[in-house]
Amino acid sequence: MTSFDLLIRGGTVVDGTGADRFVADVGVVDGRVAAIGADLEGDAAEEIDARGCIVTPGFVDVHTHYDGQVTWDQVLEPSASHGVTTIVTGNCGVGFAPVRPGSEDWLIQLMEGVEDIPGAALSEGIDWAWETFPEYLDDLDRRAWGMDVGCLVAHGAIRAYVMGERGAKNEPATEEEIREMRRIVRDAVEAGALGVSTSRTLAHTAMDGEPVPGTFAAEDELYGLARGCADAGHGLLELAPMGSAGEDTVAPHKEVDWMVKISKETGVPVSFVLVQINDEPRLWKELMDRSVDAAAEGASIHPQVAGRLNGILLGLEGLSPWRERPSWDEIADLPLDELVAELRRPERRAAILAEQPDTDNPFSQFILGSMHRIYVLGDPPDYEPGPERTVKAMAEAMGREVDDLLYDMLLEDDGRALLLFPFLNYADGNGDALREMLTHPAGVIGLSDGGAHCGVICDASQPTWLLTHWARDRSRGEKLPLEFIVKKQTHDTARLFGFHDRGTIEVGAKADLNVIDLENLSLRPPEVARDLPAGGKRFVQFATGYKATVVNGVITRRDDADTGARPGRLVRAGADS
Repeated sequence: MTSFDLLIRGGTVVDGTGADRFVADVGVVDGRVAAIGADLEGDAAEEIDARGCIVTPGFVDVHTHYDGQVTWDQVLEPSASHGVTTIVTGNCGVGFAPVRPGSEDWLIQLMEGVEDIPGAALSEGIDWAWETFPEYLDDLDRRAWGMDVGCLVAHGAIRAYVMGERGAKNEPATEEEIREMRRIVRDAVEAGALGVSTSRTLAHTAMDGEPVPGTFAAEDELYGLARGCADAGHGLLELAPMGSAGEDTVAPHKEVDWMVKISKETGVPVSFVLVQINDEPRLWKELMDRSVDAAAEGASIHPQVAGRLNGILLGLEGLSPWRERPSWDEIADLPLDELVAELRRPERRAAILAEQPDTDNPFSQFILGSMHRIYVLGDPPDYEPGPERTVKAMAEAMGREVDDLLYDMLLEDDGRALLLFPFLNYADGNGDALREMLTHPAGVIGLSDGGAHCGVICDASQPTWLLTHWARDRSRGEKLPLEFIVKKQTHDTARLFGFHDRGTIEVGAKADLNVIDLENLSLRPPEVARDLPAGGKRFVQFATGYKATVVNGVITRRDDADTGARPGRLVRAGADS
């Protein structure tokens, strides 16, 4: 008779391979799946009754920005609430190692500008106990979390480390500097980095407005990064390519051309950010098809696609539609209860509604002209809203002015109400293009941006949305099979980053598991928390219906609550996986 550390009884196993679900027990010994079968015999130190629930592998989120948060936070919310058991940090060319002593503040300002993580929180939270990337990994290796953590080394940090101010200002690199960058990448990957990341989109800028170091890097510099991975024998190149935010509709084709060339010649896989943009709503399809064709040329190209629209949250505690109106700016920094009281004064309301933004900021002007594209988010939140949920449509149905209705909407729930402003992946006003991206053979799930964009989005909840919307609830089009949705965010994401020990439920696999009451799984609306260091503010979003999350065979969450267990560790590429 077997003695198990953990025995999950009677669940419907969706094993991450894409195979049909089946009812079975899952037994765990020493952090690994030891047995799978009906009515397993044996005792267990701990049991979970999974009858009526699905049992899945833990979710592997490959696109997060917890680079600073992993140094002060053991829980890693919001991702922890959504069944995530492994994260990858260091995406998009920004990170905190290597770092020259004295340049820490510059790296903070770069991260704050690109990823909207409060600089004060990063300054207070990070202890900077490293200079090189291997030293950064060694520091993380002494820590423990509620999930496993893997890291990419960031081009922006490398370039500034090697070139100083010239690198930060995007001046061309010399041959000698490129050789040094290649060496740093090789050393980082040999020490356990999963690869190297860069950014080339003009949407990514530091706090001083300067594009991320490497935005305009020449091809020989990009080759240097990839060859650093090749020298180490593993690792991939991840990037946000030029035009990925819609700022250029010609560049993306050229970007994929060099990705194919570099991957073919170096043998290094390339994964790039890909979304639907409003001006060219089928461009994504051309780029994904090209990525599939590249395999015949000997290249390995993997577009990272999102599981839902990319949208900004508008609200009194987030991005206000009234920003840069003088009568709003006078009171914008008040505590929420005082702000709501002031906004309910007829004099303040009349003044704000009578004004126009005191700026030529194109984004503020864009919001003003976009009421036909701003939706009520709702509770539970709806990330595929129909046209009847726009503020403009609702105002017309009520016979009211749009601004007048919008003002009342933002005061609902004592000022905590949120509206959704899609700016990517929703050009058609529905999720059909997203469904095509998800099912396209080139696509890999990513872009949750966990830990980032604290004041405007909260897409770390994407794993739950994939289950509730795409596999269970979708009414505006075809759903997707549960087995497919689970595989996309377990097996597929794990294998892209070289994690061969997780992402499936099979004997010998790492015991990273979720027990989920799928029928009652529900996503809650985003809410503001002030729990970052220095009182930093961020959006968080939780879910109900996760009966248990297991990492390395240990229950880290039970009934949607953290258990306090910290079995998560640093994952070094080439060693742990």
